[in-house]
Amino acid sequence: MTNCLRLLLCGDVMTGRGIDQIMPKSVDPILFEPVVQSAKEYVTLAERRHGSIPRNVEPDYIWGNALPLMGAMASDVSIANLETAVTTSDDRQLKGINYRMHPANVACLQTAHLDVCTLANNHVLDWGKDGLLETLKVLRGAEIKTTGAGIHLKDATTPAVVPVGERRVLVFAGGHTDSGIDPRWEATARDPGVHLLRDFSSRTLDGIALAVKSLRRDDDVVVYSVHWGDNWGYDVPEEHRAFAHALIDDAGVDLVFGHSSHHPKGIEVYRNKLILYGCGDLINDYEGISGYEAFRPDLRGMYFPMLDYRGELERLDMAILKARGFALHQPAAGDVDWLGDRLAEVSRESVVGIRSRGANLLELRKPP
Repeated sequence: MTNCLRLLLCGDVMTGRGIDQIMPKSVDPILFEPVVQSAKEYVTLAERRHGSIPRNVEPDYIWGNALPLMGAMASDVSIANLETAVTTSDDRQLKGINYRMHPANVACLQTAHLDVCTLANNHVLDWGKDGLLETLKVLRGAEIKTTGAGIHLKDATTPAVVPVGERRVLVFAGGHTDSGIDPRWEATARDPGVHLLRDFSSRTLDGIALAVKSLRRDDDVVVYSVHWGDNWGYDVPEEHRAFAHALIDDAGVDLVFGHSSHHPKGIEVYRNKLILYGCGDLINDYEGISGYEAFRPDLRGMYFPMLDYRGELERLDMAILKARGFALHQPAAGDVDWLGDRLAEVSRESVVGIRSRGANLLELRKPP
C-alpha cells in the first residue's frame, strides 16, 4: 500500500453543555430550552442512568478508549466535525438549543491530536458572530485547522490544507439548511458565518467544483465534509445521494464525509470513492435522553479509510465504542455485531458488505 494515506474521520463532536460542565472551567450553565434550563441537568440525567460522573476531568477523559485506538491506527490526518461554539459569548441565538464550551477546555480537542475541525454546522453560531470569531481564534491558537466557517465567505470556503510528506489533504466543508442551519448564518463577503449550501443544484455544485479545481494538485486528496439531513433515521434522500455522486463525478472530490444524524448511517463506495452518509455523534451529552433506543445512539464509530495515490478507497476500518459516563468505552462483542449488521443492512443498496475483525473493529468489504 505504498503512497496510501490513512484518515481518521470523527462525526459530530459536541463538547458543550453537559460535557463542558464536567471540565475544570465551564461556561455559565444557563440554558433556554423548553424543558432544561441548566447544562448541569444533562450531567444529572446521565448519572441517573450510568452512575456517578467525575468532575474537573483531565482533557483526555471524554475520549476514553478512543485514544489508544487512534494511536494504534496511526492516521495521517484526523478530522472531526466540531458542533459546539468555543466561547464565553453571551449572545444567545433564539433557536432553542445552544452549545458552547469554555475556551480553556480546548485541550480536550488537542489531546485527540485533531488536525482539522470542520465548522459548517447548525451549532457553531449558537452564541452569535462574536462566539464564532472567538471559536476560530481559539482553535487556530490551538493549532487546529478549520474550514466551513470563517470571518467572511472566502475564509469559510477556503479548505484546511494538511501536508502529508510531499502530498496534501484538502478538506472543504459546507452545511445544508436541511440540517437546521439558519440561512441567516451564511457567511458573506463582509460578514462572518458558515459556508451554507442553500440547495443541491448544479449552481451549488459548480461553485464547489471551481474551488476544488483552482487549488487541487495532481497528488492531492480532497475530502468534502457536509452537514446535512435529519438527526434520526437511516433513509438517505435521493438528492443527497445524487449530490454526493456529483461531488465525485464533477467536482473532483475523493471522499464525502457526511454527518448530522445522531447515529451512524449507510455507507457507499461509488466509483471506488467512499461516501459516508452519516457518521453519527462521537461525543455528546445525550446519555440521559430517552426515546431513541432503537437506533442505539450509545454506540459510536470512528472511521479509518485508507486511500491510494488516486484517492480511491483501499479499505475502511471502523472502530466501535460505547458511550457511558461522558466517556468512550470498549463495547461488548454483541454491540459491535449489532451495529455491523445494522450498517450492512442500511448499506445493502450500495452492495457494501461489513464484517467484524474481532475486538471492536468492523471492516468494509468493497463491492466486486
